[in-house]
Amino acid sequence: MKRILVTGSYGQIGTELVVALREKYGGENVIATGRKKPPEVLRRDGPYYRLDVLDTDQLHTMLVDYDIDIIIHNASVLSAVGEKNPQLAYRTNVEGSYNVLEATRILGLDQVMIPSSIAAFGPSTPKEDTPNDVIMRPTTAYGVSKVFIELWGEYYNLRYGVDFRSLRYPGIISAETLPGGGTTDYAVEIFYEALKNKRYTCFLAKDARLPMMYMPDCLKSTIDLIEADPEKLVHRSFNITAMSFTPEELAKEIKKHIPEFEVEYRPDFRQQIAESWPRSIDDSAAREEWGWQPDYDLSAMTEDMLKRLSKKLGVEY
Repeated sequence: MKRILVTGSYGQIGTELVVALREKYGGENVIATGRKKPPEVLRRDGPYYRLDVLDTDQLHTMLVDYDIDIIIHNASVLSAVGEKNPQLAYRTNVEGSYNVLEATRILGLDQVMIPSSIAAFGPSTPKEDTPNDVIMRPTTAYGVSKVFIELWGEYYNLRYGVDFRSLRYPGIISAETLPGGGTTDYAVEIFYEALKNKRYTCFLAKDARLPMMYMPDCLKSTIDLIEADPEKLVHRSFNITAMSFTPEELAKEIKKHIPEFEVEYRPDFRQQIAESWPRSIDDSAAREEWGWQPDYDLSAMTEDMLKRLSKKLGVEY
């Protein structure tokens, strides 16, 4: 059984990913790490340790001491936070990822997975059905850092044979964990406000179409790529998506369940970030090379989100 270490495990994706990995591979085989006090769920079925990926000695020691085979490097500063503090984004995203790739090379780990993002694309990238292989000229600190990660990881694969893999995550919607400072956070916040207050003020324009994915599909795609046969992988960085929608379309879907729900649109600085990203993306490479297929569309996701959150919040709709 492979032993997996996850960095940034208390983040929106990391928390649920650790749980999913432990269910599949066993709690003792999945090491959760981070720099904050973890939620109880990360300490319930397996170990959690403090780890700063900028501390290379600590990183190497932990990988050796726990006999790690695969590292999933989720620790990252997201888009909105990155624009407020690009220096922090550089240190965490670029230096941290370099340290993880170097550790993988030096210690001979079996595989390293470092997520990318649709933020890696930029204003000059085609907005509709963005191809997997296309010009990438992002205009955000977060996006620039993700292009570095993709290119440096692919270089390590070519130069050193490191089994690097990456997914360009779209906006991720979760009923369990809150987002951490991204441009697509509205797509989670809107559900909470719909259930609690029946009103929401959206920080994106009503027609800001962006690629999205429900968390169960996010976890599925991550595990599928980890388990994919390396001999079948032509690419190392993959577009991945499940649906694309606007805030207005999401609001209309919610109103099917909560007719009195109202939304006001007050775009802020995140609207400019959203306008630099694709409106929809082509993930045919992932479908062809390792059989990617999402389970949730907008309707199914909305129904499940409302059901889960209403139970979590103790409210009816």
